[in-house]
Amino acid sequence: MIIEIKVPSPGESITEVEIGTWLVEDGALVAKDQEVAEVESDKATLTIVAVEDGKINIMAAEGDSIPVGNVVCTIDTSVAVPVLSDKKTDAKTDPQSEPKTEIKKVDSNDEVSTEFEKVKVTSLAKEMMKEHGLSIDDVIKGLKRLGKNEVETVLNASQPSSVNQVVQQKEVSREIDRKRMSSLRRKLSARLVSVKNETAMLTTFNEIDMSFVMNLRKINQQKFIDTHGFKLGFMSFFAKAVAIAALEYPMVNAQLDGDEIVSPKFVDIGIAVSTPKGLMVPIVRNAESKSIPQIELEIKQLAEKARNKKITVSELTGGTFTITNGGVFGSLLSTPIINPPQSAILGMHNILERPVAVAGQVVIRPMMYTALSYDHRIIDGKDSVGFLVKVKEMIENPERMFIGGKEVGKLLLGI
Repeated sequence: MIIEIKVPSPGESITEVEIGTWLVEDGALVAKDQEVAEVESDKATLTIVAVEDGKINIMAAEGDSIPVGNVVCTIDTSVAVPVLSDKKTDAKTDPQSEPKTEIKKVDSNDEVSTEFEKVKVTSLAKEMMKEHGLSIDDVIKGLKRLGKNEVETVLNASQPSSVNQVVQQKEVSREIDRKRMSSLRRKLSARLVSVKNETAMLTTFNEIDMSFVMNLRKINQQKFIDTHGFKLGFMSFFAKAVAIAALEYPMVNAQLDGDEIVSPKFVDIGIAVSTPKGLMVPIVRNAESKSIPQIELEIKQLAEKARNKKITVSELTGGTFTITNGGVFGSLLSTPIINPPQSAILGMHNILERPVAVAGQVVIRPMMYTALSYDHRIIDGKDSVGFLVKVKEMIENPERMFIGGKEVGKLLLGI
């Protein structure tokens, strides 16, 4: 029986996808539910799976644009797929798993032990050894003596800074790798250029003392894991702080639609996630009404789906604000680019200990620079600066998130 595999619909607005990569070869035997191809739309990378066991017949090449619903491959279920038996054994009980010295034959017909198997040998040395019929054992055992130079070489090689200089000298290459941009990256490139050309983008900066959140996280991390089953990060604190601040400064959460300004009464926060296929921004919806544990779990689940190519288009569309964290890659400061049609984006950065003035004293605190890029056409400087200061105040005083970002003293006094 021949079964047709058609391109699934990634979303209502997408009518065409691009074949990114075939994960199997034409004519290969595939098992039911096995991933056979990756298809790319302008918003996400998705996978095609085999619906039955059989032999696959590929009908579209990598890079081809295929309308949604068209057949990309067929599976001949009349071809039997052998079942692979599990031959794994317990290393603790299998006597054959015990380490032993193996004997290998080399071109010179000498028996060579695997004692020196992990010795690094340059390509030139390999050619010389092959030419003269020598093995690694022959070379090492043929050394007359170990002197000062040899010992210093080993000592220097143990230092990370000199490994490449002493032990492994990289071979010179003039090769060039060229590959076609994916549909997702092409779309992202076009969007980024349009943002620079079509918005009046400005960036305002501030710095945040992270010691309060870091101490809160450190003290309660194990209890948090025991209670919720996953670790507590920093992104959920920022997402909650942004959601509260956006309600006080609604223009930061607004969007331009022609000549109209659309101001949602909710805050759907996009969390930028780096994936092998490029940047994706899954959405945490109604962040203003969710607790920090709920936000943390949703971020974790969405990020895993994005990296595993299981994310849906609906989970990537409709955000009102975006947070990106270049700090995970070591970035100290940057100006993030707005994610259209949104009007603002918050950039988090690396946390570094720096001397700061606190109550007239110079102290060392873990500090983070933050950046808010915004569209000056609809967001004034007062709102952008006020919003970022509000986020700073809540991260430095996390208890304020529990009372809507207000100061405890003013709340008690009713002012």
